[in-house]
Amino acid sequence: MLQIKNLSITHKKDLRAILENFSCTLNDGDKAVIIGEEGNGKSTLLKWIYSPELIEAYAEGRGERIINKERLGHLPQELSAEDRKRSVYEFFAQEPAFFELSPKELGRLAGEFHIPKDFFYEERNMGSLSGGEKIKMQLLRLLMAEPTVLLLDEPSNDIDIETLEWLEERIVSWPHIVLFISHDETLIEKTANMIIHLEQIRRKTQSRYTVVHMPYTRYIRERREGLERQERLALNERREKKIRDEKYQRIYQRVEHEQAVITRQDPHGAQLLKKKMHAVKSMEKRFAKEDEKMTQRPEEESAIFFQLGQKDAKVPAGKTVLDYLLKELYTPDYTRLLARDIRLFLRGSEKIGIIGRNGIGKTTLLRRIAEELLARTDLHAEYMPQNYEELLDALMTPAEYLSRSGDKEERTRIRTFLGSLKYTPDEMDHPIAELSGGQKAKVLLLKMSLSGANVLVLDEPTRNFSPLSGAVIRQMLAAFPGAVISISHDRKYIDEVCDTVYRFTEEGLRKEEGMGRKRESLWD
Repeated sequence: MLQIKNLSITHKKDLRAILENFSCTLNDGDKAVIIGEEGNGKSTLLKWIYSPELIEAYAEGRGERIINKERLGHLPQELSAEDRKRSVYEFFAQEPAFFELSPKELGRLAGEFHIPKDFFYEERNMGSLSGGEKIKMQLLRLLMAEPTVLLLDEPSNDIDIETLEWLEERIVSWPHIVLFISHDETLIEKTANMIIHLEQIRRKTQSRYTVVHMPYTRYIRERREGLERQERLALNERREKKIRDEKYQRIYQRVEHEQAVITRQDPHGAQLLKKKMHAVKSMEKRFAKEDEKMTQRPEEESAIFFQLGQKDAKVPAGKTVLDYLLKELYTPDYTRLLARDIRLFLRGSEKIGIIGRNGIGKTTLLRRIAEELLARTDLHAEYMPQNYEELLDALMTPAEYLSRSGDKEERTRIRTFLGSLKYTPDEMDHPIAELSGGQKAKVLLLKMSLSGANVLVLDEPTRNFSPLSGAVIRQMLAAFPGAVISISHDRKYIDEVCDTVYRFTEEGLRKEEGMGRKRESLWD
């Protein structure tokens, strides 16, 4: 059993309450997902549960953590700087259990994760691996230690669809506790039997949490129905209150008028009117008490509001956006041939998705395509890399990074846009380095929108967005009037955004029939 009692976490810089009096109990068999908007403290909560010292640099946590005999295993959202410098073998050598596994057991693990059997002994630095390979290595090392509690921060980030399906099976069959954060709604729908929802309401001045034991789709449905029911009841009560108050005002004004015109020659009538006014004022006090018990209109953390691209971003249907031909694709250091005979053709405002196993070279290919499109003068392309730090200046604030002219009007407009993306005024002035992955992604998307681009090149665009924001991001990209070329393992993104899907293999790009939007989902 893992138990958290009365946990409060406060951000040290702006003194914002990230979490207040949070309590939760997890037992064997619980598969709990933490959901909430970007920057709401999901990763911070997971870190504190694993080791309170992990948040001390930026937050203060007060509460009780009861672990008993549980063995905690933590998968962080980002690989540490030290581990990035280690070779794959050195990375696994940090885990004593690695040396207790037989070659047969290592081979079985390699097969489950779709990697070569000798991958454990690679001399390549962890930092040079693809995003999906990094996640796989961390998961592998974590499982070698045989934890009883898995604390997983975005385990679905960047891993290929085959491994995603394996991860779903592993979470469902895990006999102990799993507490995880994920942007992948399909994974959440198939695995979670418990929901922990963190919210920041009233413009992020008040934190709120919900803990329920139920599947994700049921929680979302019942939550929405409950909010709609509460809204209807609150509106009905307010309509009745308005009718009642108007009637009361008429009575009050009539008695007040009668008191004003009554003559001194009628003391008995004056006494009756005084009693009547007393009764009217008693009625007012009773109404005030009733009003205190009125159903409150529901407070919820609203989803982000954002439109990507202007109408003039539409690419003419007959215009060739890309006619890409590459005989051979090598790794950036030219030590390994990744694929050959690559051909990709895109015309008009088509939205293309590229899938494929981890390490095949999708990101390398997309970067090459982005370089070609960014150099074009007849199109305006923008590129969103998998590693946001390639483009973002970690020391700048979001407002500074997005500003071009620096004039007051532009700064005001940028801060308005950031507000629509659920940044608080304090967060707008935080260095980008202090933002969550989803908040960094929002900065890049806003930059793309402000740029007037008509071609977007996106490497895992939904990887750091919460399930609540993910639906908005998918709608936004599906409605983008220009062309999109993207890599994604997000199955809802593939179904809802991509017109055409290609699988990247060592023999080039192969069109996947029956995948993409306006088709029946293959993942159900």
